[in-house]
Amino acid sequence: MEPFIVGIAGGSGAGKTTFLRALMNHFTHGQVALVSQDNYYKPKSLQSADENGVINFDLPSSIDDAHFVKDMDDLSKGKSITKVEYNFNNPAWEPQSIVVEPAPIIVMEGLFVFHFPEIMNRLHYRVYLDADVDLRLQRRVNRDGKERGYPEHEVRYQWDNHVRPAELQYLEPYKQQCELIVLNDHSYEIGLRVLVESIEKRIVG
Repeated sequence: MEPFIVGIAGGSGAGKTTFLRALMNHFTHGQVALVSQDNYYKPKSLQSADENGVINFDLPSSIDDAHFVKDMDDLSKGKSITKVEYNFNNPAWEPQSIVVEPAPIIVMEGLFVFHFPEIMNRLHYRVYLDADVDLRLQRRVNRDGKERGYPEHEVRYQWDNHVRPAELQYLEPYKQQCELIVLNDHSYEIGLRVLVESIEKRIVG
């Protein structure tokens, strides 16, 4: 039976990582396969830089979308895929190989999963994770400082010059095309429950 493909996107700091972890915890091994677009960044040498020479990772061109689509199709055909995780250019983070096995439910997540037509058109159900812009910025500052070692002034520069412009151009226009919008200012529990119930119907049915 053809797998049910769910696309999940949201702006930086909307809580996608936590939401996805909670989602996966609702299911047993083999029920849901998760593929993150973060692991499809092109090499740093192929990324575009802004007028100040700062690499902009928040452009659709930063992603190897052809590889992403191929892996989506392979999973849909019942084939496993292998990908090396992206370490966000953190030398202290040793990237590991990730093997994703096919499953009845496939979750494809990332900033641009709605922007690329060849990805968007393969999705059966779309989820948009959202939160207040100022709250998301503060979450980004906290996360990038703690987990990735970025100083706050660099985080804010990226936010103003790369992150927000990309969200406005390549993400937010697709919000109203999604079957589920999850507002995560304080809690994503209601939205998570709706998504889990939708997936469970597909697995049981």
